[in-house]
Amino acid sequence: MFRILSKKCCLIFAIIPALVLLMSFKPLPAKSKLIIHFENYVGIRKLALDTATYINEMGQSYTVTNFKYYISNIELEYQNSKKSFVVQGSYLIRQDEENTWTVELDEIPADSYRNISFMIGVDSLHNCSGAQSGALDPVNGMFWTWNTGYIFMKFEGKSPASKSPGRIFEYHIGGYKEPTNFIRSTTLSFEKEAMTMIAAKTTQLYIKTDASKILKGSNTIDFSKMSSVTDFHYADKIADNYVNMFSIIRFSNEW
Repeated sequence: MFRILSKKCCLIFAIIPALVLLMSFKPLPAKSKLIIHFENYVGIRKLALDTATYINEMGQSYTVTNFKYYISNIELEYQNSKKSFVVQGSYLIRQDEENTWTVELDEIPADSYRNISFMIGVDSLHNCSGAQSGALDPVNGMFWTWNTGYIFMKFEGKSPASKSPGRIFEYHIGGYKEPTNFIRSTTLSFEKEAMTMIAAKTTQLYIKTDASKILKGSNTIDFSKMSSVTDFHYADKIADNYVNMFSIIRFSNEW
């Protein structure tokens, strides 16, 4: 009889910790996946390197030969609070490599979001960390060797109006130290309805990047007067323009 009670007591004492552990267990928040597609345009036309001719606000024709820009530290603001979910990291979007036009973000909380924000450029921490790998690898041609730091946006082409040799224009914008800090951030709102992400599902978000806005907005760029910006001189004029080159096209869920 004693042995039977002893066995029962041992069994009870073994079960109790398991029950306590089970009761204290909290399920992990439901996650989903977000794929952001950056679609490069010039006005209403898809951007085509080397072949297409475009017209700026001054009536000057031009072709685009190179277009690259960094997107960093993507932030999603929750619909029902002022809190945000932030994904640290930098992504290089380059027109000449289609596989860079999409950014895949895993482990995003399944929730509703009112807007998306991101930095155009590379944050000061990574600018101070020297040459790095991946999107920040110098092999991408976006790292200044003469002035440690990254080029945030590179826009190059040709125009008959340019007075530079070969009729080229080139805008290489970078700089993170005051008073020459040209890091810019933008916020895009889901105006008609919140973007709702479903657990274990994928949401596709399409963002338009209008390269024509590099040349207009706060400052109208005249190729005959400003065909080359490759340091801090006049870089603010270009940066203040391109901060407005992004807009949301649409988003959809894969069920």
